[in-house]
Amino acid sequence: MPLLAHSGTAFEAPRAATPPPQDRRRGTLMIVDDEEGPRQSLRVVFKSDYDLLIANEGETAVALARQNKVDVAILDIRMVGMSGIELLGRLKDVDPQIEVIMLTAYETIDTIRQALRLGACDYLQKPFDIATVRNAVAAAMERRTLSSEVRTNSEKLRELQDELQKHMMEEEIMRARGEIYASVIHEISSPLTVISALLQSLDHRMSHAARIEGDDLEMVKDRLKRITRQVSLCIEISRRYLSSLRQVPTETPRAWVNQILTDLGELLRVHPASKSSQLVMVPLEEDVSVSINSTDLVQLLLNLVINAFQCTAQMHRVEVRAEVLGHVLRLEDFQNGPQDRFVNRDEFQNKAPLLALSVQDTGPGIAVETLPRIFEPYFTTHKKGQGTGLGLAIVSRFVKQAGGAIHVHSKVGQGTIFTVYLPLKGSAGADLKI
Repeated sequence: MPLLAHSGTAFEAPRAATPPPQDRRRGTLMIVDDEEGPRQSLRVVFKSDYDLLIANEGETAVALARQNKVDVAILDIRMVGMSGIELLGRLKDVDPQIEVIMLTAYETIDTIRQALRLGACDYLQKPFDIATVRNAVAAAMERRTLSSEVRTNSEKLRELQDELQKHMMEEEIMRARGEIYASVIHEISSPLTVISALLQSLDHRMSHAARIEGDDLEMVKDRLKRITRQVSLCIEISRRYLSSLRQVPTETPRAWVNQILTDLGELLRVHPASKSSQLVMVPLEEDVSVSINSTDLVQLLLNLVINAFQCTAQMHRVEVRAEVLGHVLRLEDFQNGPQDRFVNRDEFQNKAPLLALSVQDTGPGIAVETLPRIFEPYFTTHKKGQGTGLGLAIVSRFVKQAGGAIHVHSKVGQGTIFTVYLPLKGSAGADLKI
């Protein structure tokens, strides 16, 4: 249905529509055209959907943009005085995030190129139908909303990282307050790193796209979903430590192994430490559950894998493998020596069936003199300021709390394998299938 111009008297003064009485802010749409008919036609179409700002020339539009937050602007390219192209540039100077749709009855390739180069997200030819202009404005509003969410999340992330960095620098204070405070910071840093990488990829994709739709829109939604998942992980870590401090009783923990490996893969896929490694994940053929907090299991595996990633700057292979053992361990086969360490022998719940989770790398291996100290809190072989020395200490604590054990085998020049043994949830043969 064509959009017809309304006849009437000349526009006397630009004004904003009265905002509706609601808590959530509606989007603000600016309409700029030196012809009364198109202005009033667009006003009728959008008056129920958005807060409107209407102007009949460029200078008035610029003034309105400086006084109000404009989300989307519809500009006529050919106007008396300031042209739509010039107005586009002026509006972008006021707020680079304003989404602009250009209207033209005299389309030329040069004009379109110039508009897109200056940041216009779309252009429509006159005459146009109502459905076309509604779709164009709705898409521009969604792009504006997504951009605002990304910027807000980025700002919050920077503030949080600055605060965490400040606390990490106060090493002596953290030592006095205890290992638990440092552990919270260490655990949250990994999901924050992932969130930061996802936000950077979003910003890169959106800053180079004239419009967000189709595959690009699905990518944006997927990234926001992953960011939400990592934020939830940060919240869960905080709640767990608060419950521990307050000694609040919790339900018996339960974690499904293959789901944990899937979550681990999400974290590692965008983690900066993965760039010099080939990661291989080998899940179970049939999922099983173990009696450990799911956040703890993700974190201990994450610490082991990042430790494997960082063992060398050279490209190397890191494999994460899950296996169900139908027998108990022969503890006499696990003796501490120059190439081996076994953790939690005395309190290990060595009952079949057991879950074995291994993280193996083809790196340089662990020096004989270093191996006995790797689970000590604050012990690190990294340069000062590049490691906290808490990663493996946290792994050891989580495994002990779950009644498990850890075996480390490392040979200089051949690599290292960490194997975590955990009792399966329930009695033998129970809870082996979803």
